[in-house]
Amino acid sequence: MTWNSIYHAMAAAAGVEPDLVHVASDAIAAAEPEWGAALLGDKSHSMLFDNSKIRSVVPEFAPRISFEEQGAREIVDWHDADPARRTIDPVIDDAMDRLAVAYRPRAL
Repeated sequence: MTWNSIYHAMAAAAGVEPDLVHVASDAIAAAEPEWGAALLGDKSHSMLFDNSKIRSVVPEFAPRISFEEQGAREIVDWHDADPARRTIDPVIDDAMDRLAVAYRPRAL
């Protein structure tokens, strides 16, 4: 799955439309150095993960939960089940809002 498809699945499970803004890792690191340290390096490059190795060793391995159909909904339900899991960190929220405003594509 791409990050966009993950965000779309999570938004659908939460009953909202995502408003995605793509921000380069370097830009995040410049604006928020603590986050940047974790993003730069191998996390700044796209990767593809698959389960072919486990399937070669355990051929009967057969995941039964689709992220789009069930997994995202389970994550949202887990957060919704306890108000303590639904808190918003105002510092992180503000930083993300600033980055989104700065990097949102401008209408022509």
